[in-house]
Amino acid sequence: MSKAVFYHAGCPVCVEAERNVAAALDPARYTVEVVHLGESKERLAEAEAAGVRSVPALVLDGLAFHINHGADLSALK
Repeated sequence: MSKAVFYHAGCPVCVEAERNVAAALDPARYTVEVVHLGESKERLAEAEAAGVRSVPALVLDGLAFHINHGADLSALK
């Protein structure tokens, strides 16, 4: 089973993406971790290292997929 990480900042765009995108992943294929970067700033470096440049973003199998545009990571620092 692969791990998916959904990074967001709690904005309306992020919340809607979490409801629609992260929740749609096949639970037989992925375990999904949701990381609120506004509340877990210590994980910003991890998100950047995974290729996340803005949120909401979903990292699947080591690839970052940016969904719409809620906020740049630089705005969360």
